[in-house]
Amino acid sequence: MSNESVQLIYPSDEIVKNAAVSGMDAYRALCAEAEADYEGFWAKRAREFITWKTPFTQTLDESNAPFFKWFADGKLNVSYNCLDRNVEAGLGDKVAIIFEADNGEVTKVTYKELLAKVCKMANLLRSKGVKKGDRVVIYLPMTIEGIVAMQACARIGAPHSIVFGGFSAQSLRDRINDAGAVMLITSDGQFRGGKAIPLKPIADEAFSMGGCESVKNVIVFKRTGGDVNMVAGRDEWLHDGLANQPETCEPEWVEAEHPLFLLYTSGSTGKPKGVQHSTGGYLLHAIMTMKWTFDIKPTDTFWCTADIGWVTGHTYITYGPLACGATEIVFEGVPTYPDAGRFWKMIQDHKATIFYTAPTAIRSLIKAADSNAAVHPKSYDLSSLRILGSVGEPINPAAWQWYYDNVGGGRCPIVDTFWQTETGGHMITPLPGATPLVPGSCTLPFPGIQFAVVDETGADLPWGQGGILVCKKPWPSMIRTIWGDPDRFVKSYYPADFQGKYYLAGDGAIRDADTGYFTITGRIDDVLNVSGHRMGTMEIESALVANPLVAEAAVVGRPDDLTGEAIVAFVVLKGARPTDPEAAKKIIKELSDWVGKEIGPIAKPKDIRFGDNLPKTRSGKIMRRLLRGLAKGEELTQDTSTLENPAILEQLKG
Repeated sequence: MSNESVQLIYPSDEIVKNAAVSGMDAYRALCAEAEADYEGFWAKRAREFITWKTPFTQTLDESNAPFFKWFADGKLNVSYNCLDRNVEAGLGDKVAIIFEADNGEVTKVTYKELLAKVCKMANLLRSKGVKKGDRVVIYLPMTIEGIVAMQACARIGAPHSIVFGGFSAQSLRDRINDAGAVMLITSDGQFRGGKAIPLKPIADEAFSMGGCESVKNVIVFKRTGGDVNMVAGRDEWLHDGLANQPETCEPEWVEAEHPLFLLYTSGSTGKPKGVQHSTGGYLLHAIMTMKWTFDIKPTDTFWCTADIGWVTGHTYITYGPLACGATEIVFEGVPTYPDAGRFWKMIQDHKATIFYTAPTAIRSLIKAADSNAAVHPKSYDLSSLRILGSVGEPINPAAWQWYYDNVGGGRCPIVDTFWQTETGGHMITPLPGATPLVPGSCTLPFPGIQFAVVDETGADLPWGQGGILVCKKPWPSMIRTIWGDPDRFVKSYYPADFQGKYYLAGDGAIRDADTGYFTITGRIDDVLNVSGHRMGTMEIESALVANPLVAEAAVVGRPDDLTGEAIVAFVVLKGARPTDPEAAKKIIKELSDWVGKEIGPIAKPKDIRFGDNLPKTRSGKIMRRLLRGLAKGEELTQDTSTLENPAILEQLKG
């Protein structure tokens, strides 16, 4: 990615002039400030951006590394910082949330109204005996009530654990059991793509498995009106519970290190890990990234399309935007219902100014737009947009360029954000008014974050050489531990290979020899070793998607007697899937030659399989573990209940 081969895309003068971080000199000055006085850099922002009940006197405590503590003697409340202080600052009548339901119905909630809803819910929780430190599991659809439930937990100091509404009964049961939750907040069902999908029956099934005995109360939000079984003495309708609750509730002032939430993420073993986040450090990074990465202004309408079941929905729906007093869009539905123009119509209708979505969504919408001009972004008025964002996985250059040209009209910077459930917020990202952009690169670390690319011993690698991505210093919003399993935390993130000094991101990366820009090459366990050559799956996927025939691609490895590992590609074409063997053979040869030309003959897939789509969770995440099983010809025994499209597995067997 040298300057000669790649054109840097610079922000416009107007964006630079009005940005919170204006120009690369301003970015470098922030980095230099952190370099010169690391603790002072974070302490200054913590005092500036957070309202503390008890100010902190100690910034970073490294005495029990890697169990770091930030601002430990300070006290605060996240819900107060998101709601009360905005109302007190005169923003009570400002719209906090524009909620668009699956069926298109729009509800607007002001900061004053949201505060009242959160207080009522917090009082309901307290009336059921939920107290500081108790865990509450939330299994709700994308609705205002989901955000209210999270904020209510934060208000009373009860760590929440959100379980994505697409997860199965077994997944829900495992998370309730591991967290030792005292309460479950769920819904009769949810609307997705015009269909009512039950939730409460799945929760009932989870309880029937055993292991949920810690739960004393189940609160049920009536969303779809579907028939549900209510267990006397345990289950209560949310509307009944809220009926007589007061609209004021004194916040529980908690220590900065008090757990705000647990969020379960998949591990390499398949057993979910309960990632534990703090209160003060997490909130600080949520606010700083809203201000610097998204350049949030009082006049913005911010839209993050994630689900609250994922960390993106925590940081950039429930906490970050509200802590900044922003107006945000919350969407219940899917991007393709009633047609694939839904996102563009919503941007047009609500005059969204900042749009943050996933590469998977972008790639699927490219395919739809190519086949139907009516749902092409250019058929809508997207002139309100000023910043675009990408999250969840590396975005391939072809999708990046399409997004930039067709959604942003060639004028909106794309903040391609690299971060993880464990990091709490953006770690490597362009800043829209500072960083020159390169399609497919997440560019440079967020100010104060010290990332490096190292070899297996932890030694720094020269720019231009691929290696392992690590963070050299602790930062405020980092994972504190794995719930109930501190040994696994140390082994997973501070391994002995690096003398326990560096945070291991679990990703491979390369820094461009000229710019120093980072490009994520894929998970370390997604690095293929073919005939002694190390290749990131992301690199091969990008090459495939750059071919004009290809809409989407996922690449995995399978054992091979000759080369150690063979490359298997699962491909979705822009046109129809070839059913004639000769036609398929021709396309396979064309794509194989293409990859050989783009990367080198060593990267040619040994096996290319076509599908109408790829196996994805309902949030749009590709289930690569299932693809690895298919590539090896294994009988699939994993739980496929979270898949949007389980039937596709049969098609991809090959």
